This record gives sequence, C-alpha cells and structure tokens, in this order.
Amino acid sequence: MYFCKNNATLFNMGTYINLGNAGFQRIRNSEYVDKTALIASVNKTLFTENCFSCVTRCRRFGKSMAAKMLCAYYDHSCDSRSLFSDLGIASDPSFEKHLNKYPVIFLDMTNFVTKYHDDDIVGMIDTKLKADVMKAYPDIEVAADDDLMECLIRIAEKTGDQFFFIIDEWDAICREFKSGTSAMDRYVNWLRRMFKSVNATQVFAGVYMTGILPIKKYKTESALNNFIEYSMVSPGVMARYFGFTKEEVRALAEQHDMDFDELEKWYDGYMIGSQKSMFNPNSVMKAINRQWCESYWASTGAFDAVAHYIQMNFEGLKDNVIKMLAGERCSVDSTGFRNDMSDIETMDDVLTVLIHLGYLSYDWSEEECFIPNREVAGEMVNAVKSNKWQPVIDAIQQSKQLLKATLEGDSEVVAKGIDMAHDEHTSILSYNNENSLACVLSIAYYYARNDYVIHRELASGKGFADLVLIPRKNVDSPAIVLELKYDKDADSAIAQIKRKQYPSKVAQHTGNLLLVGVNYDRDTKTHDCHIEQWRKEK
Repeated sequence: MYFCKNNATLFNMGTYINLGNAGFQRIRNSEYVDKTALIASVNKTLFTENCFSCVTRCRRFGKSMAAKMLCAYYDHSCDSRSLFSDLGIASDPSFEKHLNKYPVIFLDMTNFVTKYHDDDIVGMIDTKLKADVMKAYPDIEVAADDDLMECLIRIAEKTGDQFFFIIDEWDAICREFKSGTSAMDRYVNWLRRMFKSVNATQVFAGVYMTGILPIKKYKTESALNNFIEYSMVSPGVMARYFGFTKEEVRALAEQHDMDFDELEKWYDGYMIGSQKSMFNPNSVMKAINRQWCESYWASTGAFDAVAHYIQMNFEGLKDNVIKMLAGERCSVDSTGFRNDMSDIETMDDVLTVLIHLGYLSYDWSEEECFIPNREVAGEMVNAVKSNKWQPVIDAIQQSKQLLKATLEGDSEVVAKGIDMAHDEHTSILSYNNENSLACVLSIAYYYARNDYVIHRELASGKGFADLVLIPRKNVDSPAIVLELKYDKDADSAIAQIKRKQYPSKVAQHTGNLLLVGVNYDRDTKTHDCHIEQWRKEK
C-alpha cells in the first residue's frame, strides 16, 4: 500500500517500517494524558553516544503507548503535526527539528513469540524485517545472504537515511526461552549485531526498546552495555513518564466526577526514582471509564505470577510478605538479580522481580520495598490464600470482626481478637516488644484499610502514637489511636495517650476519636484492652 506525505513523496507502508501514525491516532481519539515530554528527552539522545535507550517498566504502565507515540512523531512516512500541536512537546525547541524526519522500524516482539516457539525465532525475525525494509527501498542492491543489519548499512550508505528503531516488549523472547538455550544465545547475538557493531551509529539516529526487565545481565553481560537503561529500580530522568502523577489524576477525577481519594487508595503508592507518588495509569483509566474503583490486575494474570514467586521457600520471604501486608517495608538488595525471571536464587531476587512486575514499590534512597496500594494488596492476599498460609488468611478474615468490636468499644472482644492474631503469628514473627505487637496488630486490622489510612509511629502531640487509623474522606467513623504496651497494662497505655496529647494532634483530621490501649502480658500470654471515646472540646 502506498500513501503520500505532504503531496510529495510516496512511501510503501509496510508491516514493520513506515507504519505511520495510526496507532497514536487511536490513542488521541481516546482519553489521553499528555506524556509527550518523553519525546523531548529522547530527542536529546539522538545522534549521541546515548542514542540507545532501554526503558523498562511493568505491565499496564504505558510501554506500548509510548512506543506508538514515538513512532508517530519520528516516522517520515506521515504528517503528525496535528496530533501533537496541542500537546506539550509542540512548544519544545526540538519539536520541529525531528518531527517526521526518520524511517522508523517498529518491532513488537510479542507478535513473534506468540507465533514461533522454536529456536529459529530469531532467524524469522531477521528474515521478515529484512524483506519488509527492502520493499521500502527497492532500488538498493543487496546480496542474497545479507542479513538485516547489512541491508540497513547499504541503505544508509546509498541514501544517507538513518533509522529510528523501536522494539516493543524486547524481553518477550527472554521470558519465553530460558538462559542458555539456543534461542536466547541467538537473540543476544542478534541484538549485539544490530546495536553494538561499529556501524550502529551510522545506521541508527536512535533506538528505543521497551520491556519489563533491564538487559545488561543477560548471559553476556557486556553484550549491550552501550544502552542507557531506565527501569522500575533505576528510572533516572525517565521516572516522570512511568505513571500518572497526583496532579494528572486529580485533573482526571475532577473532569469525570470521580472521587480522587478513592483513586488514590486503589492505584497510588508507587515510588519511581525521584517521583514519590505515582499511580498505575492503566487502572486509573479503567476506573474512570467504568466509574468504579476495583482491582484490574485479574485480567493480566497477576494472581498466578505473584503466587509463583512468593511460594519459593527462601528464608525470611514469608515473614517479609506478611510484614508488607501489615503495611511494613522490607529491605531489598536489587543488585544481585540477573534480570532473568527463571534465574531466582535468593529472597532479594524474588522481591526484585516483584518490583519490576509492579507488585511492589521500591524506595531507592532507602533500598526498601513495600506494597503500594489496595489493588496490589488484594492480589497479594489472593496469592497468600493460594499458598495456604492459613494463619494469615485467618487473621485477615477475622480483621473485619476486630474493627467492628473496636468501633463498638467492646474491649473484651478486641482483646480476644488480638489474642487470636498473636497465637497465629508467633511462629512467623518474633513477639518480644511493642514493635512486634504493632506489626501483628497491623495485620489484625487489615480490613480497616478499606476505610482508614493506617499510620505506624505517627507524630502526634509530644510523641509518636504506635498505631493511628485516620478515616478516609466520606467515611463516617471515628479515628482510632492505639497505644501498645508490653508487660505493663492497658490503662497505662491510655494514660500515655492523654499525657502526650496524641488526641489533640489527631483531632486535626476528625474530632471523633477512640483511644485504645493494648497490653501483652508475657507470663499469661494474653492481652488486655481498654477503649475510651474522646471528643474534641467545643
């Protein structure tokens, strides 16, 4: 099929080259949050030593959307000015310089792994791309045994054209074929042939690869060290393009009459590099389109993926998953992971995989991971259930009754409920101080996360309250301040709450408070509880 750009040049529309801007046109026809500043960042790399970029992020975080956007912007076979004229990139100084200036090759690797399952998959990729490219350059003479790279070199020499190469889901082959297999070896060599050869800078103005996993540790570690990598663990300057910001989601919520606090509860919580609060973009858009917040991970096979990794019996893994369900953070060393989902050797490898897959958020400054939001927490609970971690399942199921008893001021039922949580977790968590008790209580009050924001060690008055539950917007329930004691008594916990003026600080959120004192007696191995109602003086 031939089509015309600017009434001048005819281009042969191919399967992998000269795709035009139809993909991004469909995106613009839908609700679109402007992420075109990414183009400006990529423009800075063109024709430099940094022109090879690998931007990896988890599923449903806009990888393919970004690839289609770049295709529409760079592709010389179409005129995309109108698609970008009302977006941020239009005011960037580099906009005109690179708009529709390059032949673009677009390779979606998932199209191949779903069709070809043998070791010759790499040969099929090279053959099909070569045939398609040569249709676009029929006047260029090539030899029968020339591979794709040789053809691109001949084209560059004869025409002066330099290509922009986009590979979407570059690691699909790596997820399909294990390290050490013939297909993987051939794939790594093909990538090296394409992008590491001395002719690469002659052929390519830029290369942009997307995927889930970074590339530098796949078998031959130095094979592609000329790529600049941006990942969920180390996103660098690309961090702000990985998800939606609070401002972007707040604007969407106002535009569509959605409750921002609900969207925040369900889909916020990702720390990505310098961005301290990022939302899952796909889930936000689905919630807005359906006018309802719920988990949208089920459609992506999240449950199976999480269950597979957390069932690995590495020492400390179960403890850390439970702690994260309780709202805790866990230390993680991501440097040892070889970026291969089939090569998992330590608990840190498991946690790092879950970060790359989007099931955990990562604070790079503290080297800690945690569960980001309610949507992901739900999938973690499903995974726990599938692994038959019965004590945790029981605690979560009982947490609804525990919250109900707390709100009703039933100290005896609350004490018994905490006894049960304690008994079920003594084999999992150490239980010898107030911090251990706070962790168990966080699990015991898991259900409360539906209506409350739970804070550990919240700065309140003249100290730090052990556990504070602040009701979410539009929730007509009192705040709950819990003070925990070990081998003392519940009354002294209540006295400390009052002495350190915790209520006056929490009352800034709501004037209706419950004060809950909990003590654990080491000798009797039981808890006692005292609950008082506190109202702000008028």
